Amino acid sequence: MNCIIIDDEALARSIIRNHCEKSTDVEVVAQFENAISAIKYLNQNEVDLIFLDIHMPDFTGFDFIQTLKSPPKIILTTSDRNFAIEAFEYDCIVDYLVKPVGFPRFLKAIQKAQQFSLTSKEPAVPAAATEAKQEEGKDLYINIDRRLIKIDFDSILIIEAKGDYILIKTEGKNYTVHSTLKKIEEKLPESKFLKIHRSYVINFHKIIDIEDNSVLIAKDVIPISRSNRPILMKRLNLL
Repeated sequence: MNCIIIDDEALARSIIRNHCEKSTDVEVVAQFENAISAIKYLNQNEVDLIFLDIHMPDFTGFDFIQTLKSPPKIILTTSDRNFAIEAFEYDCIVDYLVKPVGFPRFLKAIQKAQQFSLTSKEPAVPAAATEAKQEEGKDLYINIDRRLIKIDFDSILIIEAKGDYILIKTEGKNYTVHSTLKKIEEKLPESKFLKIHRSYVINFHKIIDIEDNSVLIAKDVIPISRSNRPILMKRLNLL
């Protein structure tokens, strides 16, 4: 199995690399001290396994996983046992190693990763297929004053959370709906929409300009959270 190591601690990377060199089942092809550099690498390369630290400055291991459309198998490495329950909410995570990682425990994790690939019955759905499925609908209906109003996805500019309500800004009109950002996000096609802040989902095809930590859509300047900026950069067609 080809693998990469992502950890901001040089000593932790060295320990995992040494364990990999002792094993005949895994080969380290790259290592990174931050998640953003790893994302750039994975945009151009495929790997079978990632050794991923949870605690990293600016961009946690869980933030990193959420940027991957079709993540490979992941073994988490951390000095904190308290994330074990959250870790296994992700299907791609096959094991959870507590630092310092001993070689016998490392080998057990590698065995789990190998068994995971053998017993996984359903292949990962390609990102293109997922997006195609979401593109089946071109609009959604919202309930305002007992009326169902149809809104074309292409006309939506911004969706903003406002307490128990959401504000949907379109090219022609604005609508305030009693709902949550999470609920409407589930109905939006990923090929057009992206959450860039805890309070904002945008139609990224409507972006006019990006500067520092904000985007300009129509006349609105929308903040980009630090954790969501790499996701936005990945989705843009950059020269």
